[in-house]
Amino acid sequence: MLASQPRPSQISGSIAATLDTPMQLKVFVNGEATVTNAATLAELVAQFGFAETGVATAVNGDFVPRGARQTTQLAGDDEVEIVSPRQGG
Repeated sequence: MLASQPRPSQISGSIAATLDTPMQLKVFVNGEATVTNAATLAELVAQFGFAETGVATAVNGDFVPRGARQTTQLAGDDEVEIVSPRQGG
């Protein structure tokens, strides 16, 4: 006789709590390790206070345009560059 599968209500409380807890990722921002709850590049940019300013971004060496930041998911150990424009030459 086969054992029945547990119902969602039977899943351990600690596992269910994990599903509601934001994951923390270690990423590198401009070469410095940082821990973040940001799931997307847009959230990370906002966390650093650049949500309303013009910055260029890249993840693992690939340029990410502003319109794609909301859908660019972050993963542990990603290397993120956030660069603000500078005057002069």
